[in-house]
Amino acid sequence: MSTSLAIGFIGTGVMGRSMASHLLKAGHVVHVYNRTREKAQSLLDAGAHWHDTAGAVAAAADVVITMLGFPTDVEATYFGAGGVIEKARPGALLIDMTTSSPLLARRIAEAAAHRGISALDAPVSGGDIGAREARLVIMVGGEGAAFERAKPVFELMGKNIALLGGAGAGQHCKMANQISVAVGMVAWCEALAYAQKAGLDPAAVHQSISGGAAGSWALTTLAPRALSGDYAPGFYVKHILKDMRIALESAAELNLELPGLAVAKGLYDRVAAHGWEECGTQALYRLYLAL
Repeated sequence: MSTSLAIGFIGTGVMGRSMASHLLKAGHVVHVYNRTREKAQSLLDAGAHWHDTAGAVAAAADVVITMLGFPTDVEATYFGAGGVIEKARPGALLIDMTTSSPLLARRIAEAAAHRGISALDAPVSGGDIGAREARLVIMVGGEGAAFERAKPVFELMGKNIALLGGAGAGQHCKMANQISVAVGMVAWCEALAYAQKAGLDPAAVHQSISGGAAGSWALTTLAPRALSGDYAPGFYVKHILKDMRIALESAAELNLELPGLAVAKGLYDRVAAHGWEECGTQALYRLYLAL
């Protein structure tokens, strides 16, 4: 990208750190804030500028990106005293890439518009690997002009980038994604648990079924981790639980029943009850081993 921008990046966790690093490598001036400074240290070592608050990042940037954990974090970051909405520069572009509530995305867009600021909701899919390799799926809601302005920035972090509609549309698309992900996790865990209980080698069964009609990204990527006892987080159990809660709440607002998602949510609640909230989502397989 030929023009260097001042880009604020708030939230440098598992995914945000990699995403921000791509912006730095492209020659942008990157301003960062994270609740735990140590998680931003690699970015600071690479030339990013540290700020002590999210509002200070917003005041220093033309484009402000947030990649946070929960809707409560998003609300506090944008609407809290001295937060992003209050401190953002006139004409700034705000991009929330957290998986969050469609209703909250619309609130942010409305509040930003009142200040003459553009806002997009742009949650992502692809996990830690997609973030590292800059091939995230980016699902965007907002105005077309803001999307075109943001697209060169998105292209540094992802490959499949689409504007789905107005404010909140990106979050609704991400909910559709997470519904499919969560229910799909149950599918491969049950398949491999069944194989093991039947006396088969689940790794051999995995090899047999992953390339056929039963195949999925999760079966290909996450099942081998689970079979090897690797439950390190690419995407946290606590975050898929958050996403399922949002999806079920949004579905209720739409008068839509999602029985499959409700079953998946109940199973992940049991994973969390075992104390595995900080594990990756493949820890669901661990629950089946414990049943």
